[in-house]
Amino acid sequence: MAFKSESDANAYWKENISLVVKLMVVWFVVSFGCGILFVDQLNAIQLGGYKLGFWFAQQGSIYTFVVLIYIYTVKMAKLDRKYGVHED
Repeated sequence: MAFKSESDANAYWKENISLVVKLMVVWFVVSFGCGILFVDQLNAIQLGGYKLGFWFAQQGSIYTFVVLIYIYTVKMAKLDRKYGVHED
């Protein structure tokens, strides 16, 4: 990876870390929040015959993680192109 300048490299990593932190917050809220903290409130809702709190604890956080990986790859591809460090 060759950046045009040191400031481009710093801006790239600042945006990269910002994206990672945002995605990790979403994952934490879904996995810990929905699966543990808010489980009693979510269990009042049924999803496919299962309580929603149970569903988030067992499957929802995994599905969310997979979606977050997809979002990360798409956003990073855009970021790479923005700074001219993408791979063809």
